[in-house]
Amino acid sequence: MHSQRIGIVGGGAAGFFAALACAEAERGAEIFIFEKTSQFLSKVKISGGGRCNVTHACFDERELAARFPRGERALIGPFKQFQAGDTVAWYAAHGVKLKTESDGRMFPVTDSSQTIMDCLLGAARRADVKLLTNCGVENITRKPDGRFALTLARNFSPAPPPPEERAGTRRSLRSNPRAATRAPLGRGAGEEFAKEGIICDKILLATGGCRTPALGQLAVSLGHTLEPPVPSLFTFHIETPWLRALAGVSVEMAEVSVPGTKLRERGALLVTHWGLSGTAILRLSAWGARQLHELNYSFPLQVNWLPLLNAEKLVMELEARRTSQPAKMIVNSPIPSLPARLWAQLVQASGVSRATRWSALSRAAQHKLAQQLRRTEFTVSGKSLNQDEFVTCGGVRLSEVNFSTLESRICPGLFFAGEVLDIDGITGGFNFQAAWTTGWIAGRAMAGTGAQGAGRDDVSPPAVSGFISSAGS
Repeated sequence: MHSQRIGIVGGGAAGFFAALACAEAERGAEIFIFEKTSQFLSKVKISGGGRCNVTHACFDERELAARFPRGERALIGPFKQFQAGDTVAWYAAHGVKLKTESDGRMFPVTDSSQTIMDCLLGAARRADVKLLTNCGVENITRKPDGRFALTLARNFSPAPPPPEERAGTRRSLRSNPRAATRAPLGRGAGEEFAKEGIICDKILLATGGCRTPALGQLAVSLGHTLEPPVPSLFTFHIETPWLRALAGVSVEMAEVSVPGTKLRERGALLVTHWGLSGTAILRLSAWGARQLHELNYSFPLQVNWLPLLNAEKLVMELEARRTSQPAKMIVNSPIPSLPARLWAQLVQASGVSRATRWSALSRAAQHKLAQQLRRTEFTVSGKSLNQDEFVTCGGVRLSEVNFSTLESRICPGLFFAGEVLDIDGITGGFNFQAAWTTGWIAGRAMAGTGAQGAGRDDVSPPAVSGFISSAGS
């Protein structure tokens, strides 16, 4: 007999990590993952351009929590229990080493998201977690005895076994064709599944971002409140012709800001066919998700292409060129940190003609050029979602959840993990870290052991097993 049956709604990063934490803490639990689509871990697969940005090399819980525009205060406690260093150690213990890149992002050394998917799927199968795809949970009701009745979609099916097991599975199916459907369900589940439902002692909602209110309806049906969903982590549409002509040009460090607000971010900037993208834009969109939504994604944007040079140093840089290369055309002598094509367009946008030489640059024209370099202003006219790291701002109201266990304060036995909560981080692996952390804590809490023992108060890269730098990969 199983000690308890646990249902996890959502087969993404948070759902899998919760299932594994629960299975490791309570060997006798019968654990189900219900995934409404035909594929588990779909976001893991596409994240980081197919490499999977697992976490970020940030090992202080307060600094880590500060990377979340929504959820910072709520996450400090959970990160004390399970943070980035624990994620690195967990994957190392399961045979996956991570590397860190110059900007702090951490990836598997294979540079393949399939490595992370195989790790999670393999661990789930070894722990006898019941994996069901095409199995949407249509409704959840809490019974008088405190358990939960789940109504399932009609077309549920077990996840296929890994390739190395398929040969044996095919042999067993010749003698028992129905085994593939029954095998993953566990003893005692058949009758309830035949009625297209199942009874669970505890439930975890890990359904991902509530991109529309309908996607958070299960939580609402159990008494919870949703903060209105709006997009986060998106790129900007800008119609300026000379900018669009530079599609593909990137700058390693720029500063972007929205006049009239406190929104300001630094980082890499990428010119696209539709406008601007890159780390600086994505982070600005994360911190300004609600403000920019209220502006209907139509607002002025200022770009400082040389944020490491203050006004005085920039003037000195331009004066040095007037002295050292007076006969050279200005468009042909860019400041080293700016791509030549971008420099030429900025020079012309400031009103300086292509034929102007440094010796002929007037003081007034030099001032306009400096202003253009420090405060180029564009008009943003819309947004595009960053498909690899799509994140939603909004979700289950944080005050309704106990963040020491991730259990509902409204409905005992109901737990949450991942982006279904009103939590979202900036780009760089932070949203996955929130998924690992909330999933791990919720999984152990559902097992009844609590989330203690894995966290460390002082974690540094050398102390974390399995951590290697990109230089050593």
